[in-house]
Amino acid sequence: MVRAQLFITAAFLAGANAFSANQIPSNEAAQSARRDFLKTSAATAAMVLAAPTMASAVVEVPEQITTYEYPNDWGLKYKYDEDAEKVRAHMYLATTLGKGATNMEDYGKNMKKEMVDFVSYYRRFPQIAGKPSFSTLYTSINVLAGHYTSYGYKYPIPEKRRKRLYQEYAEISKSLKRGR
Repeated sequence: MVRAQLFITAAFLAGANAFSANQIPSNEAAQSARRDFLKTSAATAAMVLAAPTMASAVVEVPEQITTYEYPNDWGLKYKYDEDAEKVRAHMYLATTLGKGATNMEDYGKNMKKEMVDFVSYYRRFPQIAGKPSFSTLYTSINVLAGHYTSYGYKYPIPEKRRKRLYQEYAEISKSLKRGR
């Protein structure tokens, strides 16, 4: 949908520019204007179609759960790929927890501590802080930590926020698999 809107807008602007009255004084100029319009339209179409659409990726949002296996592996191992995947997995489960989930408050407190430790440690290293997986994970951490700060640990994540987080988790997984 966004691609179509961008394409239509760009094509309209290119057409308006190519066929404006001040650019068509003669037949030769009109042909040149049409050529410019076609070049601009083709370039715009190529750009819009080639642009990545990570944010608009369709991600399945799982149902909220109330029973789960409480993890015992909290904390960092100080190996980025392992820590990033573990934090992502813990965040994924935290996002899936519904109202009345067992040990939800303890899970939230451990989750927030692990997120703070992760960001505090890894943001100091430029070679890691520049990775796409880190920046997306950092964004997700801010969203989840903000939820905990605003609403506490007992309240589940709202549906709109859950959908956004699941999209980010999918991007993080892809980036980690690529070593990025």
